[in-house]
Amino acid sequence: MSNVYKKTDVILIGAGVMSATLGSLLKELAPEWEIKVFEKLADAGEESSNEWNNAGTGHAALCELNYTSEQADGSIDITKAVRINEQFQLSRQFWSYLVSSNLIHHPQEFIMPIPHISFVQGEKNVSFLKKRFEALSNNPLFQGMEYSDRPEKLKEWMPLVMKGRTSTEAIAATKIDSGTDVNFGALTRMLFTHLKSKSVEINYNHSVENLTRTADGSWEVKVHDIHSGKQEYHTANFVFIGGGGGSLSLLQKTGIPESKHIGGFPVSGLFMVCNNPEVVAQHHGKVYGKAKVGAPPMSVPHLDTRYIDRKKTLLFGPFAGFSPKFLKTGSNLDLINSVKPNNILTMLAAGVKEMGLTKYLIQQVLLSNEKRMEELREFIPNAKSEDWDIVVAGQRVQVIKDTEAGGKGTLQFGTEVVSSADGSVAALLGASPGASTAVHVMLEVLEKCFPQHIEEWESKIKEMIPSYGLSLVENPALFNEIHASTAQMLDLSKKELVYR
Repeated sequence: MSNVYKKTDVILIGAGVMSATLGSLLKELAPEWEIKVFEKLADAGEESSNEWNNAGTGHAALCELNYTSEQADGSIDITKAVRINEQFQLSRQFWSYLVSSNLIHHPQEFIMPIPHISFVQGEKNVSFLKKRFEALSNNPLFQGMEYSDRPEKLKEWMPLVMKGRTSTEAIAATKIDSGTDVNFGALTRMLFTHLKSKSVEINYNHSVENLTRTADGSWEVKVHDIHSGKQEYHTANFVFIGGGGGSLSLLQKTGIPESKHIGGFPVSGLFMVCNNPEVVAQHHGKVYGKAKVGAPPMSVPHLDTRYIDRKKTLLFGPFAGFSPKFLKTGSNLDLINSVKPNNILTMLAAGVKEMGLTKYLIQQVLLSNEKRMEELREFIPNAKSEDWDIVVAGQRVQVIKDTEAGGKGTLQFGTEVVSSADGSVAALLGASPGASTAVHVMLEVLEKCFPQHIEEWESKIKEMIPSYGLSLVENPALFNEIHASTAQMLDLSKKELVYR
């Protein structure tokens, strides 16, 4: 059987929201470039981007308590919260541009307005939440946030959470109405439909097996056509590896120096989904609590109103677990195969450092359904077992690397880009906040990998993303304008609040 050899300008590996975003940006900035996409599954957005495999929260640090930390002197550091909020504003702007340019349609099919609520119990946590509210509420990006520790007000905000609550323990919440629920699976599919209309070649059921540097500096990508069994060889000047948990192994195959001393730790997840429409109707919001001691940030418990398949639903979780797979559709050998001579010490150091996390994951794996119900009842006191089913969420791979601050084998809880010195290949690693900051992350890819084009692209980037290169927190008038315009374009305006 003959092999196939082809050349192109750009190859995107993985048909998730990251590749979709990068492809959409490049098609606006360099429409003449030829782009090919290779995805081993049968459709776009089937792994990490799928709506059942992530929280669907438009992560803007409006309710996620792990993005603000209490310092030794009792003050609250909001630096990370501000950064993540600004990054989400970039995504809103780009999505609005795509809608206004008629490149994608019906934004209500992928983004909906939903209140974001932080909910805590216990005197210590109430004190933390109040200080957090005071630190954030004067910031332009968080205007409209409310705080209350009065049960009557909390009943208005989250009646299902307060119904049947008999404990005398101190409780409090913050609420902001400008939050969003984002169906990243639907968005990903929309973006790939758009890319296909722009003559981007999308190859499903094609598994990338290897990447090799050629003599002229380009990359040869070995691809297996799952249906025909053919081996294909495609060369490109630039390759982006956006394969979710599968990105690490492909990055390692490039052999670039930047791929050394990096490992991955897989974490799986479960959500409980409500099957009783009467219960679903009683709740409207995303209610985030505090993570348990030793739990990874991605395991912050939350009770979420979600819009999936044009239907309002209610999810609680996630419950963390361990699987050696790096993808839901991956192999049980993924973790073992990721251990290389150059990262084994890094991995071992992480194992020693993260005994608390290991213990937590073991406890989570051993949880019975009744124990999960007990955790749910901290949010919904009257929850009934028969109203809730279990769904398997996505696999996430937390990056392990050597850092100056954390030393050898430090577990990273963010999203990061690893690229070669010459910018010819880049890979996206990590987890939350992930998809919410896709536009920010892909702009970083453009800046790292195409510095020679940024000056000529800058005016077009600013047309698509007006705040590009600017700080919204330092330009509240610009934030007001952008927040209002994107709310209107994305059909969020009825629920949005504007900073004054």
